[in-house]
Amino acid sequence: MTGSLVESAVGTRVPGSVRALSSLSRIDYADLFTLSTGQQATPEQWARAMFGDVPDAAERFIWGALLGLRLSRERSPDTVAGWRINGRGGDWIRLGAASWFLTCELLVRTSGGQVSLGTFLRYDRPPGRGVWRALSAVHRLLVPGVLRDAASRLRDVR
Repeated sequence: MTGSLVESAVGTRVPGSVRALSSLSRIDYADLFTLSTGQQATPEQWARAMFGDVPDAAERFIWGALLGLRLSRERSPDTVAGWRINGRGGDWIRLGAASWFLTCELLVRTSGGQVSLGTFLRYDRPPGRGVWRALSAVHRLLVPGVLRDAASRLRDVR
């Protein structure tokens, strides 16, 4: 059974054990959203349920136009929604993308009947902080729905 409550942690409230899964040399922004669910799926299956294989029009606008992230438009086993898979472990997968002013990572982790989505950013140039400050509130409103929708997609596939 899929729960509907999504717990969140932002900034220093994101556990160090989760931050340690980032490959960024410095983390200027971090958040973590966790949904309790009975769904059994690999971290990559969760990531693809959340974002798909290629970025859709809305994702291209937000990630490409607003954040300037360089994403692949081609379907590939090395990418999820255009983000490069740049690390993985038994219970997590990490996706990465960068623009000229910031570097981003998305971390999908499964553990103990839960799935989590973490976002890590490094501001590489001054516009990074300002652009993300403007978008981060919307991001934090959207992520719980992303997790719930992914759980529904996985449930429907089974």
